[in-house]
Amino acid sequence: MNEAEVDEMQRKIDEGIYLAQERLIERARHNHTTLVVAQGDRIVEVTAEELLSQQKKNIGIRQ
Repeated sequence: MNEAEVDEMQRKIDEGIYLAQERLIERARHNHTTLVVAQGDRIVEVTAEELLSQQKKNIGIRQ
């Protein structure tokens, strides 16, 4: 496998992980459940809305 093929495979893996995370968050939001996530060195329980709010803030910082 050459470098371009490895890069393409990694891109597809990253996209799959992102899609799985989005679906999980949406399911938690729909079912009104919480998610357990790592934040730095802590494990915390958050609602889907809190997680989506944090994602929007992080995207805003990158721009």
